[in-house]
Amino acid sequence: MADGGTMTGNPDIPPEAAIALDPHSLRAAFGRFATGVTVVTTQTADGPMGMTANSFASVSLYPPLVLWSPARASGRFPHFAGARHYAIHVLGAEQVNLCHRFTRGGAGFHGLSQDISPEGVPLKNDTLARFECVQHATFDGGDHLIILGQVLRATLRDGDPLIFAQGSYGRFTASL
Repeated sequence: MADGGTMTGNPDIPPEAAIALDPHSLRAAFGRFATGVTVVTTQTADGPMGMTANSFASVSLYPPLVLWSPARASGRFPHFAGARHYAIHVLGAEQVNLCHRFTRGGAGFHGLSQDISPEGVPLKNDTLARFECVQHATFDGGDHLIILGQVLRATLRDGDPLIFAQGSYGRFTASL
């Protein structure tokens, strides 16, 4: 594991139990948990790169840590797995088009204005929140890599978050 990360299995769960799970049913069950939507950006030898991800979570205030998990099957995976610096942009409800730009086959940064962080990472300024990070550790996460980042800087604005659940995008509306 990079940067001292460790991974241990649970000896109480036999390995064959995971094989018995139907992947389509499991994916549908995972989809019942609504998540926010982010675009993670980094600078590569080929230029700025971004990836839409909903596998984001805050981890710690002291030190300030967040995590996200890119899929190993993604063509962009090697760029993010090896990125020392990156930015996680939390999208607002009105930014579904920005979300689609960074999915497979999307336009990415082509024709899109951006700023650059002191570390050289491409940044979008109009997102709901942004976390500029340095990679702290990585952990094996099966078909994903869990990347733990230390937050160097954060920005935020008012607005409703873009939400993803059960294969669809939507808006969170507080009812209580």
